[in-house]
Amino acid sequence: MRPIRLLILLLAIALALVLTLMRPLQSRAGRGQAGKAVAMKMADLVPLRRRHLMSVPAASVPGTLGARVVSYARHFLGVHYSWGGTSPRTGFDCSGLVRYVYAHFGVALPHSSWADLERGHRVSRGGLRPGDLVFFAGASHVGIYAGGGRFIDAPHSGAVVQITTMHGWYGASYYGARRVRG
Repeated sequence: MRPIRLLILLLAIALALVLTLMRPLQSRAGRGQAGKAVAMKMADLVPLRRRHLMSVPAASVPGTLGARVVSYARHFLGVHYSWGGTSPRTGFDCSGLVRYVYAHFGVALPHSSWADLERGHRVSRGGLRPGDLVFFAGASHVGIYAGGGRFIDAPHSGAVVQITTMHGWYGASYYGARRVRG
């Protein structure tokens, strides 16, 4: 009976420690500052090496292409930013991430946010759907719309691929959106 009590006590302490360590991360993420991740999820704690090497076959995720694109793009949360980067191993820049994710679904995109702006068809801000490409600052930055006013992007040097809100700087510098299909 004692070993069971000891095990339960150790599990309770470990859970309390995990929750205590996550609380500051959640409060920082929920401040709503531009360029910050919106929320910390348990999936974000998966080691980067294992997470970015996971492969989800395109046909195995149900739903629209946009929903599958967002689902696949989430696998790269936490991969470091690298200017000109085109893979999870070397890191991504904004258009490198978009290009890599869409290539998984057989959609070829250029490695340029300005060139991406010429693909697909225009979408109004009110008509955004998951998977749409969203552009900021005169199309110098691109991300993948995830729904709910959030998008997945590789924002800048020193950062990682993250989910960002379309508020603050991103809301003010929103430039347009495109819907790309295979």
